[in-house]
Amino acid sequence: MGIEKQDTGLKITKEEVEYVAHLARLDFSEAEKSKFTSQLNDILMYVEKLNQVDTTNVEPMSHAIALQNVFRDDSVHDSLSHDLSLSNAPEARGPFFRVPKVIE
Repeated sequence: MGIEKQDTGLKITKEEVEYVAHLARLDFSEAEKSKFTSQLNDILMYVEKLNQVDTTNVEPMSHAIALQNVFRDDSVHDSLSHDLSLSNAPEARGPFFRVPKVIE
């Protein structure tokens, strides 16, 4: 990127935020650039803390809580008859629901 960082403890500079905003064709005010720089630094510093945690004996997982799907057995049931399924229909035509035509 060609941007040199000073060792201020910051992970990302305001200039880098401006550069990425330019690449994304976004226009931010100075206040927004400062806010995003601060927020991104907070996120990156937290990730750095997480990277310091010893995870050698921790098994990888896809979710923090063990999840299990609840499946039921498939069973065949009788379907509704045409007459019963259309009994509450405001209007029917043969074995079908009749609805008003929608044209925009």
